[in-house]
Amino acid sequence: MPNCHFVTLACNLLLILLNLEIKKIDMLGYYIMIGAIALVSWLVSSRLKSKFEYYSKVSLRNGMSGAEIAEKMLHDHGIFDVKVISTPGRLTDHYNPMDKTVNLSEAVYNQRNAAAAAVAAHEVGHAVQHAHAYSWLTMRSKMVPVVNISSSMSQWLIMGGLILGFASKSSIGFYVAVAGLILMAIATTFSFVTLPVEYDASNRALAWLKNKNMVSQQEYAGAEDSLKWAARTYVVAALGALASLLYWAFQILGSRE
Repeated sequence: MPNCHFVTLACNLLLILLNLEIKKIDMLGYYIMIGAIALVSWLVSSRLKSKFEYYSKVSLRNGMSGAEIAEKMLHDHGIFDVKVISTPGRLTDHYNPMDKTVNLSEAVYNQRNAAAAAVAAHEVGHAVQHAHAYSWLTMRSKMVPVVNISSSMSQWLIMGGLILGFASKSSIGFYVAVAGLILMAIATTFSFVTLPVEYDASNRALAWLKNKNMVSQQEYAGAEDSLKWAARTYVVAALGALASLLYWAFQILGSRE
């Protein structure tokens, strides 16, 4: 029956994978690396959440909500074609350049504290980048369609290519794996292109909050600390992507020796 053949083939491929030479593909080392990156990412994310919870208790002296902060910053920068809307979830805040909307999570949209002000101003920072055709944001936006494909396919091509190479002892598997590696490199580049975009948005937000006297010194310190930890999540993601890329590059190129 077809299902039996499929199961047999799957088992054979699994056996091939399990019997790969340790020197060429050290899966244990890969899992350790991924585990370490995941741990650091979790620690940074946990720290970020705790920071936002702490600064959510620092009420704004001006009494403005996150939505009001966002709208004022937009207008102060001469931007009147961007809408500020509420989106479900927690830490789901983002700017959508396709429909020109600043999407604020329900808490940020409605609350009146230092954390909400920081997030709202940061997302508007992206809208300001868009209005000024900020080069890094333009590059990032152009990469999105390609990255959506490369991120989902790269691992499959790499693993499939390596398995095919060891099973058939031909160069076809190598080239398939290299194709996956190229796609992974594109996704990794995207992660690093994101860094200046995020840091610049935070700098624009903090500069506006300070120059327009929107927050007190204590509130500003909270906003700055919150955005600092938010940026670190992107740094960890970029370094994790680079580590994974280098690991698989060594494995793929090493398989040709």
